[in-house]
Amino acid sequence: MLNKRGCGILLHPTSLPGPGGIGSLGTDARRFIDLLRDMGMSYWQVLPLTPPACGNSPYSALTAFGGNPLLLDLERIAGEGDLADASCSGRYPEDRVDFNAVAGTKMELLYQAGSTFLTQKGTPHTVEFRHFCDTTPWLHDYALFMALKRRFHGKSWSRWPAEAARITEETYYNYSDKLGLEIGVQKYLQWQFSRQWKELRAYANARGIAIIGDIPIFVAYDSADVWSHRELFLLDSKGRPTVVAGVPPDYFSATGQFWGNPLYDWDVMEQNGYQWWIDRFTSVFELFDIVRVDHFRGFEAAWHIPAAEQTAERGTWVKGPGERLFDILRAALGELPIIAEDLGVITPEVLALRDRYNFPGMKILQFAFESEPISLPHHHVKNGVVYTGTHDNDTTAGWYHSISVAERHEMQEYLGCTGDNGVGSLTRAALMSVANTAIIPFQDILELGSGARMNIPGTPYGNWEWRFSWNMLPLNLAASLRNQLERYDRAAHGEKTYAP
Repeated sequence: MLNKRGCGILLHPTSLPGPGGIGSLGTDARRFIDLLRDMGMSYWQVLPLTPPACGNSPYSALTAFGGNPLLLDLERIAGEGDLADASCSGRYPEDRVDFNAVAGTKMELLYQAGSTFLTQKGTPHTVEFRHFCDTTPWLHDYALFMALKRRFHGKSWSRWPAEAARITEETYYNYSDKLGLEIGVQKYLQWQFSRQWKELRAYANARGIAIIGDIPIFVAYDSADVWSHRELFLLDSKGRPTVVAGVPPDYFSATGQFWGNPLYDWDVMEQNGYQWWIDRFTSVFELFDIVRVDHFRGFEAAWHIPAAEQTAERGTWVKGPGERLFDILRAALGELPIIAEDLGVITPEVLALRDRYNFPGMKILQFAFESEPISLPHHHVKNGVVYTGTHDNDTTAGWYHSISVAERHEMQEYLGCTGDNGVGSLTRAALMSVANTAIIPFQDILELGSGARMNIPGTPYGNWEWRFSWNMLPLNLAASLRNQLERYDRAAHGEKTYAP
C-alpha cells in the first residue's frame, strides 16, 4: 500500500473540533476525511486508539486491545435510543482537551447509555451486540478488569485486595457474576467503539483515504493485559516488575527516557507460540489499513532498566525475539502492512530485521538538521516514510524559531530556499523526498507554534491536549495543498466533497 508516492496527515481524533470538549468519531471526523480527500491526501495517521491510563497518554493504555470510549459520538448513541440527551453539560476550552472534566461528564452519559441498552428487551442491535461479545477474545478479561477498577475506586490492580489482584478461576467467575451489569456496560462501550470506528474507516476508505494506526510495543503495568497475563511479563512473586522499559540517554533526554512499562518474558511467549502477539496484531489490523510499530527496535533488543532505578541511565540491552516472532506473525496473518519506527539508537541488527520483511522506516526532517544527518533528504530511499516531525517533536514552526539564525540559514541553503519560512521549506522538502510516503502533522499544515505541540517526552502532565477549530483553516487550504501534492506527484485523485 505504501509502494507508490502519496501523502498523509498526522492528527489524533481527540484533536478534532466538535462538541463535548474532545474530538469524536462523529460528524467532524467525516468532515476532516472529506478535507483530506480534497487536499489530495492518501492517508490519515492517528495515534493509538486504546483507552489511556497514566497521564492521558495513548501510549499508556488500560488495554492493548480496546478502544477509547471518550472518542464515542454521543449523538449517534442518542439517535439509536440509548441516551435521552447527547449534550455534555459544562463549558470546555476549545483549543485543548480538559481530560478530567470531559471524562467526568461523558463517561457518566456513556454509563447511562450502556445501562439503558442492557435493560431493554429485544432491541434491534441485541443480536449484533451478543455476537461481538461472543467473538471478541479479549473482551471479558478487559471488562472484568475495568469493573474491578471502578469497584476499587480507580486504584492500580496491584493495590486491590489479594483475591482480585491475583485472580483465580473461582474468583474470576465469582466477580464475573457479582459485577455482571458493570461488565456488560464495559462490553457495550467497546461494542459501540468497534461499530463507530469501523464505519468511520469505511467512510475514509470509500474516499480513497487509508488509515495508518499505531501500536506501542509495550503495555502499561496497570492494564488488563498484565493483570490477566502475569506469566507473560518479567514480574516478581508479588506481581511487581523486576525490570522496566525505556531508552538510554538520547536526543530527547540527557538521562534517557524512563517509561516504566513492564517487559515481556519472551521465553514464555515463545513457548505459547506468540499467541498473545498474534491476537494483538489481528486486533489492530481489524482497525487500521497500515500500522506504525512504535519502538520497533525493541523487538531486536530492549533497554532493561532495574525497577529500583529513578532514571534510564543504567540499564542493559537484552535481545528480543526478532525474526522468530515476525516469521510466526507472517505465517498466521500474511504480509504485514507495517511501518517500523526505527528512530533512536539503531544498530545494523535492527536494520537487518526491518529490511528482512521490507518494512519502510522513518525519517524525521527536524532531526536531519540537528542530530541525525542520515535523515537529510539525500539519504532517503523509496521504501520509507518522511515526516517533518512527529507527536513527540515540537511543531515545525516552534522548532524553527528555537534554532539559531546560523542554523536556519544553513537549512535554507541546503534546501535551496529563499526567505525565512521554515515550515514551508521543511514541508516542501518532505514532499520532494524520494520516499514514497510523506506524513505532515496537521499543526505544520496550519503553521502553528509550540503552543500546538502534542507531547513533550519525559513530562507527565499537560500533554495530548491540543485541538484545532475549523476557523483556523485558510479558505484556500485544500486547493493549495492539492497543488503542492500534484507538483510533487503525491496527489490522490478524487471528486471534491469538502466545503469550508
